Amino acid sequence: MIIFGTNTIGNNTIVSDNVTLGFPSREHMGKEKFPGTIIGGDGMLRSGTIIYADVVIGKNFSTGHNVMIREKTTIGDGVSIGTNTIIEGNTIIGNNVNLQSLVYIPTGVLIEDNVFIGPNTVLTNDPYPPHGGNHLRGPVIRKGASIGANATLLPGVEIGAGALVAAGAVVTRDVPPRMLAVGSPARCKELPEGARR
Repeated sequence: MIIFGTNTIGNNTIVSDNVTLGFPSREHMGKEKFPGTIIGGDGMLRSGTIIYADVVIGKNFSTGHNVMIREKTTIGDGVSIGTNTIIEGNTIIGNNVNLQSLVYIPTGVLIEDNVFIGPNTVLTNDPYPPHGGNHLRGPVIRKGASIGANATLLPGVEIGAGALVAAGAVVTRDVPPRMLAVGSPARCKELPEGARR
């Protein structure tokens, strides 16, 4: 394990070889003392995981291999993050969230409790890349929503509570609660019977 700053690891959290905790963001470069990573108990960090400074993570947290979590991110309890997933920082993730492998989360995203995000999903925050500047707005994903594999969410869209985004959908507009977004650009439909809880 490679350690920067001051880190706290909860009881029974397993940290594999080649994990980096508290990696300094630009504001901490060159400093010896700064707040590192706080992780609750009963977690599992697999090899290649890099977690930056100023990150707070709850209990029962797990990562796949080669996960990167940037600074000023807050993650709740019971969160699982799949292999090769990137979270760019300044992000809030609630409890019992499951991010599958190869998910990309830019800065400024809010993900509420009990959300599932399928593999290769890409969230974006720049409406006019690469010149978004001060207009960066990450998506908001409300409680209990599910995002299918290979979906793309454009800047600032809101996925309503209990909504479902179909695999491969390109979401350009808000998805109301308990609706299905399908296609490119995505259109909203009633949830199919099998998706209703």
